[in-house]
Amino acid sequence: MSYIAPVKDMLFNIKHLADIDQVAQIPGFEDAGYDTAQAVLEESAKFNEGVLSPLNWEGDKNPSSLKDGVVTTTPGFKDAFKQFAEGGWQGLQHPTDFGGQGLPKTIGAACIEMCNSANMSFALCPLLTDGAIEALLTAGSDELKAIYLEKLVSGQWTGTMNLTEPQAGSDLAAVRSRAEPQPDGTYKVFGTKIYITYGEHDMAENIVHLVLARVSGAPEGVKGISLFVVPKFLVNADGSVGARNDVHCVSIEHKMGIKASPTAVLQYGDHGGAIGYLVGQENRGLEYMFIMMNAARYAVGVQGVAIAERAYQKAAAFSRDRVQGRPVDGSLPGAGPILHHPDVRRMLMTMRAYTEGCRAMAITAAAAYDAAHAHPDAEVRKQNQAFYEFLVPLVKGYSTEMSLAVTSLGVQVHGGMGFIEETGAAQYYRDAKILTIYEGTTAIQANDLVGRKTARDGGATAKGIAAQMAQTEAELAKRSSVAARAMHKRLKAAREAFLDVVDFVAGNTKASPNAVFAGSVPYLMLAGNVISGWQMARALMVAEDELAAGNDAAFMQAKITTARFYADHILSQVPGVRDSIVEGADGVTDMALEAF
Repeated sequence: MSYIAPVKDMLFNIKHLADIDQVAQIPGFEDAGYDTAQAVLEESAKFNEGVLSPLNWEGDKNPSSLKDGVVTTTPGFKDAFKQFAEGGWQGLQHPTDFGGQGLPKTIGAACIEMCNSANMSFALCPLLTDGAIEALLTAGSDELKAIYLEKLVSGQWTGTMNLTEPQAGSDLAAVRSRAEPQPDGTYKVFGTKIYITYGEHDMAENIVHLVLARVSGAPEGVKGISLFVVPKFLVNADGSVGARNDVHCVSIEHKMGIKASPTAVLQYGDHGGAIGYLVGQENRGLEYMFIMMNAARYAVGVQGVAIAERAYQKAAAFSRDRVQGRPVDGSLPGAGPILHHPDVRRMLMTMRAYTEGCRAMAITAAAAYDAAHAHPDAEVRKQNQAFYEFLVPLVKGYSTEMSLAVTSLGVQVHGGMGFIEETGAAQYYRDAKILTIYEGTTAIQANDLVGRKTARDGGATAKGIAAQMAQTEAELAKRSSVAARAMHKRLKAAREAFLDVVDFVAGNTKASPNAVFAGSVPYLMLAGNVISGWQMARALMVAEDELAAGNDAAFMQAKITTARFYADHILSQVPGVRDSIVEGADGVTDMALEAF
């Protein structure tokens, strides 16, 4: 079945939860109000539904291939990328100074979701380019910006992120690639980088690699890592593509999912040294690379929402068409569509509620990002930055783990047919798995949430968020509807459990680190659940008011029902997870190591 972009739900979130008209009050975003958002999302939907979505299944069957050092992408990808670039989609949320459209992340995030729902393998290329642009905007010299940014923003060139090496996965202190200074101010880069998404391809004129390496004589560990721009082709003085640089693709990985996306092993310096250009200052490379990583981590969380949406749509369509079994309530005289079966509806509601909850959390985070980066009031910027940074590991970790659960349910709804590749349900499950791994595993996101986002400030940011939840509870308490009362009960219990965990983490990370980190991923999942549930509570109240006003009754009623389901079936899990974190560490750590 074809993908249909959930534009109505996205615009609901953008208008009522992210408050796009408030974002449009920020200098630079004056033209980015609701009408602009609607126009952009509708155009994005046309492109993704019509151009990218039809290539998704083809990419799974005919993935990228490597021959004689040249990677050929899936048939249709090169032309699709040309249309993507010409449409201005790469530069949607990048500065107008470099040819972008300068739109807020609040709008851009929805377009990124559509792109990933339509074709996740394709979407990875612009995702990595976005990260390279962010890094150069923040840390690049004026000269580097002048050479590279306009071409990256236009989509004429693409970007990559080169961290991982055979001996250095998540532990970047073990990076061995080296950079030797040259008399002309450039560096010669040597080493091997693995798992480089779109490290080699045929869709763009040039590929701009951002590479971590050690300058000769640098300190050991993460403090001795620098960041370099190493283009596939050197750039002439007039900005045109010049000679081939000494960086070559020696293989691409054979993967369980995202098969059309070439994941390359790149070899630097086998023929005298790859010419590289220092980004910022020596030995600050990891700091700069984290700019790319944070941008990518948020985007990967949106990928989780995207693949969940695609799986839900396919499962819902199948359930309407698949005739199997007589309804248990006798409502039909014989066998009927499986949508009549209560457990199928439970699975579909679980898929829908998770997806809508995580979408709401992600768009709320995007609005905070926009305020944190562009609001004229320094205190407002500071508050929104803290909120956004707290949410990044949740958007990345919770949304991607959610996508695994949802795509698995998608296979389950299909029954035996879901296990057969030809139906397409399995592709979403396979594609989703990588999301919990790349750009930092769920445990790495959880470590960040515990250490940097909770223990460091004694839980102050988390408690500030909980105080905002309490305000939502107070608003819910004024309502008499069954749905609002149910949500109030579940949100209150979840918020109190969240605060218990925050106190446990803030109070014990230094004294009992094993006890805290034994529950770090459950803490991340609990926090993601609570904040998604909070956004669904806000959505429920808006939908009730819109329904009362006679606006789009079918959509608003469905939103209320979905929020109620989230409260009763997902948010209700939080107190039990609280117990496993605060009281369950011994069960994790007591087993003797030799017993494993």
